[in-house]
Amino acid sequence: MKICFFADGKTIHTQRWVNYFVDKGYEVSLISSTPYRYKSLKFYLLKSYTNNRYFNFLGYCLQINKIINKIKPDIIHSHYATIYGFFGALSNFHPLVVSVWGSDVLVEPKKSRILKGLTQHALKKADLITCDGENTKNATIELGINIEKIKIIYHGVDTKKFKANKKDKKFIKNLFGGNFPIVISIRTLRPIYNVETLIRAIPLILKKIPKVKFIIAGKGEQKKYLMNLAKSLCIFNAIRFTGAIPHNDLPKYLASSDVYVSTSLSDGGIAVSTLEAMACELAPVVTDIGDNKKWIKDGENGFIIPIKNPKKLAEKIIYLLENKDIRKKFGEINRKIIKEKQNYYKEMEKMETLYKKLIR
Repeated sequence: MKICFFADGKTIHTQRWVNYFVDKGYEVSLISSTPYRYKSLKFYLLKSYTNNRYFNFLGYCLQINKIINKIKPDIIHSHYATIYGFFGALSNFHPLVVSVWGSDVLVEPKKSRILKGLTQHALKKADLITCDGENTKNATIELGINIEKIKIIYHGVDTKKFKANKKDKKFIKNLFGGNFPIVISIRTLRPIYNVETLIRAIPLILKKIPKVKFIIAGKGEQKKYLMNLAKSLCIFNAIRFTGAIPHNDLPKYLASSDVYVSTSLSDGGIAVSTLEAMACELAPVVTDIGDNKKWIKDGENGFIIPIKNPKKLAEKIIYLLENKDIRKKFGEINRKIIKEKQNYYKEMEKMETLYKKLIR
């Protein structure tokens, strides 16, 4: 089986998907505007020759058709309905799979009629559409897509890599100069992930638990703003803005933390970072968006809070930090959920079966 992916090479979701099928021994190609190298993967970089977006788009289409004619794949899989989904549809290749990730069906189509029309065209041309959650599945149906060609395939978690380990005290000491309770956020520093709510909750938490420290990972256009906000609230010394954490290092950060936080305003399904934290037996506090309520039952294995509510966020974090037995109970339940229902290897096996069925 020769599989060709159209996707953003720099994202971990693309890399994990591609890596699985390379490791399985298939002939895998990746066409992308961002570079990625992995073992025997055949990578093709889309080149930009002008600053004009329209001409670049046309140039990408011409390059893609040339590459397809060269590699002659058995199946094409586009990740993210807008951009790479467009390319997949315009290639007129079948069978075509399009995976929606979240904002491509939840946010982009609402921006303009043109974007909505293009998204619908990409999805209607697909022979199969995969979603990572019920909310993205429903949004896809609302765009006029037949439910029969939509399947839920989770990104999943590598439970061999993400697991509960003993807290790395040396690691925490290097970060903060001592051994402290740790609250971690690893969402990108962009407005849609609303890390500002966590920053504004920190003074309330420190009043009750002065020793707690915070890891705020990720990069994004709000980093400078959030750092300045932390300084203005006199809490900067309690935080480490680590930047983006390499995916291979992430298990160490999560396993060395006590509470995981996601203050996002929108997600496709449930964020993979939340699932990875659950696999590491962390107690999560997350906003009431996406499919969070499907996986986290409030008060049973974590807490669901309203969006943009620093006071409620602080209250739940304080409760978890003060109740170690509750944290441990939540963590054990979460690990079991991920192993049974969000296993990366099982989800990729499902996708492999769908590929073979489409090709037949």
